[in-house]
Formats: sequence, structure tokens, C-alpha cells
Amino acid sequence: MVETRWPAEEVIAAARGGDRDSLTVLVEGAHPNVRRFAHSLCASPEDAEDAAQEALIILYRRIGMLRATGALASWLFRIVRNECLRRARTLRPAADTASDEAPGGPAASAEEEALRRLDVRRVTAAIAALPADQRRVLIMRDLQGLGGRAVADALGLSTAAMKSRLHRARTAVRAELGGDPEERR
Repeated sequence: MVETRWPAEEVIAAARGGDRDSLTVLVEGAHPNVRRFAHSLCASPEDAEDAAQEALIILYRRIGMLRATGALASWLFRIVRNECLRRARTLRPAADTASDEAPGGPAASAEEEALRRLDVRRVTAAIAALPADQRRVLIMRDLQGLGGRAVADALGLSTAAMKSRLHRARTAVRAELGGDPEERR
């Protein structure tokens, strides 16, 4: 079984005070939790590893800024969440830019570009708000483009369970974004 406990408050307090050994124990103890959270939130395993690494670097550099020892988990999770969102935002415009530069394709107006970026932020926030099990299925199926059987196998689910989670995730995102597009026509 994977260890899920956070380091003791005494270790956190000593690390905040500048004790190097406690800081090492803190970073090593927080790593599995931070990594697990990053993998549940980020779009790809590579982004998750990078986000977890960034959170641990910030922990190492800024532990003295932590106000309360009990706030460590929420502070680190917020850092990971923000890093995953930042990576999702930078990934999407790069893909869109490549398609905009296709020969003969019309360039988007400034207004269209602003609306597209606003939509990307809204969709990213809606996906980030999903429960972890639904978010994983949605990201793997709709963003990474994996097939249903591959997603089910990767997550250790039956195809029916994967489809159910995907349906709930899509419904929640659609509701968050303002309903079904068919209803707005």
C-alpha cells in the first residue's frame, strides 16, 4: 500500500525554521502526495511530473512563507493545480496556432482570438473542477484522443464504468459552460 500520510507538524515547523534535515524529510514525505494529486489533475503524465516537481521546488524555496503547518497540503495542492492549469493553457494555444497558420486559412480577428482564449480558460476550469475519476477519463478520452477500451484498460475499469464516468464528466462540463449547445440554437 502507498504511504499517504503527510510529514508530522514538528517536521514542518522545523523546516519552516530553516532546519535542512527537516526540509529534506518534508520534501521526501510530501512527494508521493503531490505526485498523486498532479497525476489526477494534469492532462498528461509528463505535465503531472513537471507540475509535481515545480511544487516541490517551490516548497523547498519558500517553506518559510507558509503561515500554518496545517496548511501545507492545501498550499501544495493549490500550486500543483495552478501549474496544471498553466500547462493546459499553454498547450492549447500552441495547437490552435499551428492550425491557424495553415496555408489559405483565414487569420482570426482580435475579438475572435480573445473569445477563443476565454473559452479555453472556462473549459480548463470546468475540467479542473471535476472529481478526479471523471477528470482522468475525460482527459484521456477527449483531450488525449485515446480509444474507449484503452482508457478503460489504463484506469482498470470496465468499458461500461468508463463510459458512465465519461458521460457524467461531459454532462458536468456542459452544465458548467452553460448548457447543451443544441439548446442554445
